[in-house]
Amino acid sequence: MENKIKKIAIVGPESTGKSTLAAYLAGHYHTVWVPEYAREYCEKLTTAPTWQDEINMFHGQIALEKELLPTANRLLICDTTFITVKIWSDHIFGKSPQEVLDELPKHHYDLYLLLNIDMPWQEDPLRDFPQLREHFMDIWYKELEALNANYVLITGTGQERYNNAITAIDTFLKQN
Repeated sequence: MENKIKKIAIVGPESTGKSTLAAYLAGHYHTVWVPEYAREYCEKLTTAPTWQDEINMFHGQIALEKELLPTANRLLICDTTFITVKIWSDHIFGKSPQEVLDELPKHHYDLYLLLNIDMPWQEDPLRDFPQLREHFMDIWYKELEALNANYVLITGTGQERYNNAITAIDTFLKQN
């Protein structure tokens, strides 16, 4: 069954609408979406995430994806991926957990939608770096290029952003 399900990853810097878009796309394509495990995990923390927390978030994201995959209808929409663990670990600790690095090239997504930073910043207690959006956007490009990932940059706000994402997915589906 997994081979028939196309995995679509919604990725990008903080406050680019990943969760909102993932939920919207799941509704549009009548399928399920994998929430960002780190969000729920970090909401329960009383201190800044530790190295072990990053490893826990990596394992949690993979487990959640595996749990929801059998319920997907043609597409599995993933609100981010564990690449975020690599990006945050590199930023905060100066390196990434080896198990994350080892798994990155093995954990395939058929299409990444990279959300641009052209949306206004929305305050959220779990968001930390409004001044570093361009920096993290550059990192996302580099990470996706390093994986030789199939990705499309999604721009626009509101319905335009949704429409651009649908167009990208529909184009991908026609070609695959």
